[in-house]
Amino acid sequence: MLLNSRRAVLAEFLGTAILIMAVVGSGIAAQGLTDDIGLQLLINAIATVLALGVLITLFLPISGAHFNPVVTAVMLVRRDLPAGPAVAYVVAQIAGGALGTLLSHAMYDRALVSTFDGDRSEPGLWLGEVIATAGLVLVVLLASREVVALAVPAWIGTAYFFTSSTSFANPAVTIARALTDSFSGIRWSDVPWFVLAQLLGGAIAIVLARSLKETT
Repeated sequence: MLLNSRRAVLAEFLGTAILIMAVVGSGIAAQGLTDDIGLQLLINAIATVLALGVLITLFLPISGAHFNPVVTAVMLVRRDLPAGPAVAYVVAQIAGGALGTLLSHAMYDRALVSTFDGDRSEPGLWLGEVIATAGLVLVVLLASREVVALAVPAWIGTAYFFTSSTSFANPAVTIARALTDSFSGIRWSDVPWFVLAQLLGGAIAIVLARSLKETT
């Protein structure tokens, strides 16, 4: 059991690190390829969606492939994951996300840590995060295990373009993106509001999932 717990935590650490490398690295690459913001977003979205599908396929049997503190918190609330492993997951996800940003910067010969100064403080963006995260958690809770590696990336890819926030939907990703001044960055002062919106989205998803399952 201890070995399996260690393997699961390692899977969460590696999975989140690689996911962030896809998000931040593709954002940096996109900035170097084009000045078109829409095309930059498309490049970023495609890289993220493809990486997410691969990572879920690889790590789902090992850790459940959360890569997201909100998903882990939801599993804790639903008693699908004990408190000890849940805390270890969240620590691994945040640490893995930070490492992903550092490695992305190192690959592109940038300062390992930098500060983003763009404004992401509008209430509409917070609402976007609530919707993006609620939808993500609903997919996780309602989709069958056989299709989750397709359904989760499909939701994230769609939410990139229909939500105002471009769907961070993940506190570990949000914190990691505060370490970069590239296309995918976020100001530290905006991080708490995004995380609160994400937690609210997760709570809404729990209620909706319970209601939907009761009526089917």
